[in-house]
Amino acid sequence: MKLSSLIMMLVLVPSTVTAYTLENLQKLALEQRQLIKKFQVQVEKSSEDVRIARSGYYPSLDLGYSSYAIDEPSQPENDENSLFSTTLSWELFSGYADKYGVDSARKLETVETYRLQAAEQDLQLSVSLSYLAVFNQRARLQVAEDSYKALEGLYLDSKNRFDVGLIDKNTVLKFKVDYDNARLRVKKEEADLRKALLALNRSVNGEINDDELAFREFNQMPVLGDRVEFESTMLATRSELKVLEGLAEAAELQVSTEYSSYYPSVNLIGRYRNYDDEYINGSGDVNREELRAELVLSINLFDGFSDEATIAKAKIDVRALRYDIVELQNDLLTDLKNLFVDYEVSLENVEVAKEDISFAEENLRVTELKYREGLQRQLDLLDALSNLSRAQSNYVAVVRTVFENYFRITRMVEGFSAGR
Repeated sequence: MKLSSLIMMLVLVPSTVTAYTLENLQKLALEQRQLIKKFQVQVEKSSEDVRIARSGYYPSLDLGYSSYAIDEPSQPENDENSLFSTTLSWELFSGYADKYGVDSARKLETVETYRLQAAEQDLQLSVSLSYLAVFNQRARLQVAEDSYKALEGLYLDSKNRFDVGLIDKNTVLKFKVDYDNARLRVKKEEADLRKALLALNRSVNGEINDDELAFREFNQMPVLGDRVEFESTMLATRSELKVLEGLAEAAELQVSTEYSSYYPSVNLIGRYRNYDDEYINGSGDVNREELRAELVLSINLFDGFSDEATIAKAKIDVRALRYDIVELQNDLLTDLKNLFVDYEVSLENVEVAKEDISFAEENLRVTELKYREGLQRQLDLLDALSNLSRAQSNYVAVVRTVFENYFRITRMVEGFSAGR
């Protein structure tokens, strides 16, 4: 197969009305996968945690009712009694613990949002690689089918040449063996294509056929910008870093919350009590009411140094998270540099692979002419055909490597946009 034909095969777009692009598949996965819904639920849960933290700003109202009996009545209490009570309490000051608690809950809510974004990016990368795998497997199948057709032609031609006495039976059998091997390879590539499509369907949680995929994204080689700019973008936008930074900020707020134990707390309390000398309040002969307002100020003077230990522990948590941030930054920078190295090498290999196909095509053409003239053995012809098939397979492989590195670099900088 000519190099131009192979390239056209790689970028061939199926003529179907419902052709899926990569972005379509990514959106479908984000809508369908329960994995994303799980992270969305975590965001909702963290929003409720904010509401819980804000509850400290509001007063609490409690109602109480009790009926009781005593075996020896006394002057203040009858043998049958009931008590109805209402208590309204409001914490006026608690050393800013409520404020820092709300701020910490909001930080953790943001953290869950970043975790959701990271999961969305990971899923889009998974879909991209599965999509690429189907594209690659289709190309491998095309190469195998072309090799099979070429060997089929050589095998049939060898039978004709044997019938007229130009070659011996052993030569025909050699063509037959390679022809059968090519047929087995086609079957293997067909099976691998089906498996790649199943993996893609799992990624998007859908049912998509091979002929519904557009593959427009592979019409030309991808182009990336400057690596230094990508590094800056990654450090500024990477969700995993944002998660750790949010956790560190929440831990710092927790330190401030622990310091609030050094401050006094001020509570305003209002109570209403109604006593009755019957089980059912309001039906007895004796009824006493009490309405009381209290302003309560309390401060802990000593608690066995637990406050100091708690604050020290919270500060250690902050330091540990800061260490994690630095480690993750260094890991990500190293991974990004390695991906750029792989991307640049694979991009150069595309041109080398193109040249190899051209050389292999010319070698096959010359070898076939000499074979028909009786100047080359059938083994030389089979080797030439095998070299062309190998060169085509190498081209397919390096194209896949280019796009795989491109997709992974895109993930490194949070570049997938289907979820936005």
